[in-house]
Amino acid sequence: MAPAAASGGSTLPSGFAVFTTFPDLLFIFEFVFGGLVWILIASSLVPIPLIQGWVMFVSVFCFLATTTLLVLYITGAHGGETSWVTLDAAYHCVAALFYLSASVLEALATIGTQEGYTYKQYHENISAVVFSYVATLLYVVHAVFSLIRWKSA
Repeated sequence: MAPAAASGGSTLPSGFAVFTTFPDLLFIFEFVFGGLVWILIASSLVPIPLIQGWVMFVSVFCFLATTTLLVLYITGAHGGETSWVTLDAAYHCVAALFYLSASVLEALATIGTQEGYTYKQYHENISAVVFSYVATLLYVVHAVFSLIRWKSA
């Protein structure tokens, strides 16, 4: 009984069970906060285009990849194979690192824009930083629990 119970948590859910299992429930929040970061970065003024480009790349890439994985999990495309558990853990680790780098760079750019920008522009950048750090936290938590699931697979 013990080995079956231990391996039960190492498989990915299919169908709408994705919305009832942890850490897969975090897909919804990653989707929402990643979309907010994307919107805020697209509408904000960042003085260094390279930073804005990286943050946009990270937010769009993670938004699309998270959406794709969510749809694949809902449709059951993984078929219960353990290689998808490895893919899930690897993706969330990469996404967490990407979002951490983007969050730090966006915060640095926002600190530099304190002077010379309007109140509204500055607060848009602050909002982007806050939501970026929330998305980072979500991806880190998902990565940790995905690694735990991968370890038990």
